[in-house]
Amino acid sequence: MVKLGKNARSVSIVGVGCTPFTNFEDDPRTQGIGEGEAFGYAALEALEDCGLQPRDIDFFFHGSANPFMIGACLTPNMQVADWIGMRGKASTHHSEACCTGYVAIEEAVMAVASGAYDTVLTGCVDLAATLPVDDAPAHMRKDFPLEVMLPSIGFVYDRAYGRPLDSAFGISFDNWLNKYALDFDLSDDQVDAALNAVAKSMRHAAINNPLAFYDMDFDQIAKANGMKNADQFLTSMMNPKVTQFLRVTGFETKCDGAAAAILMPTEKAKALGLPAVEVLGTGAAAYEGATLLNEYNGTKDATKQVYELTGVTPDEIDLMYVNDFFMAGDIAAPEEVGYIPRGEAWQYALDGRLDFTGNKPVNPNGGRCSFGHAHGASGLADVYDAVKQMRGEAGATQVKKLPETTFLRGFGGGQNVRCQILRTVR
Repeated sequence: MVKLGKNARSVSIVGVGCTPFTNFEDDPRTQGIGEGEAFGYAALEALEDCGLQPRDIDFFFHGSANPFMIGACLTPNMQVADWIGMRGKASTHHSEACCTGYVAIEEAVMAVASGAYDTVLTGCVDLAATLPVDDAPAHMRKDFPLEVMLPSIGFVYDRAYGRPLDSAFGISFDNWLNKYALDFDLSDDQVDAALNAVAKSMRHAAINNPLAFYDMDFDQIAKANGMKNADQFLTSMMNPKVTQFLRVTGFETKCDGAAAAILMPTEKAKALGLPAVEVLGTGAAAYEGATLLNEYNGTKDATKQVYELTGVTPDEIDLMYVNDFFMAGDIAAPEEVGYIPRGEAWQYALDGRLDFTGNKPVNPNGGRCSFGHAHGASGLADVYDAVKQMRGEAGATQVKKLPETTFLRGFGGGQNVRCQILRTVR
């Protein structure tokens, strides 16, 4: 649990940057760039966002989910320093699977709150749609097929018991949603309808977000395949169930991307006249991947911590982000943090209330399934979007009520959970 000492400083986010979340080799905006350039893209955009220069940064953090496999690099922080004008600057690398982006904020806050540094850059990058070509420059990539990806997932689980039992597929995907359905006496058809409604809301956000992976909604896809509408497509064999509850559209869209943020003491941000979003606190928990209901228990523990730490109450939350690399989290997690009443999120989904146009928006960037999932970079992409929303700068996906307080529930590696609360500084 993160506890700021009595003499520690308030810390705020003052700048954010984010690449398109896409397949870099297929997108003319990103063709030919490697992970170093992608990190630099996001980092330099974050600096420009707050009017700072590389020389103003005291320390930077570099995060990625799997730098050796996906980036062919053991010390990626050292490889990117020259790309962002920070040769000789102190830095460190960290990797916490898909929770990396949230830990990136946590680490940066601690570095500034402690007084060790005044201005910190924290960024994350993963080219998760492709793999590096052996003995070739970093911008040269090759396909990342499922038969290569799936075996790698097992390496985040306990070697003695979890990995041999294939924890990733045997436990993680459906267990919290199954508990939810049993707790509130929901039929499989009701759960299916709710998840399909979430899919439509997330895709609605994505097609209105210029950084998102998808630019076609499900109605367009249905018509292109000779179907009447989105509902017919989502319940067809073109979108089959691959677990008890989850269909193909309920899983992450693997892609490439990077995001970054600049943090400094809140008082310094005020003195410089920068629009600041304060990081009120972080709650942290971790349950090994083979633990039953690990996502549920981690979310419950981290949520309790962050509310106790910050004094914020659930009724103060205006906006929520959920790391939903499987879509069940969009229904279960908002209830666990108190953003939506118990047993009602599935109906909120059906009523369109989770959409960015609704009164309880969740993931107005489109989430992992429609915005795209660049593994370690995705948490910071959520922070990027949250800051834009809180400034009123989210463009076509701006939520109806300007959010003052935002809750982010990060989850990754089948075990790490971070719950963070952001608040606009007035």
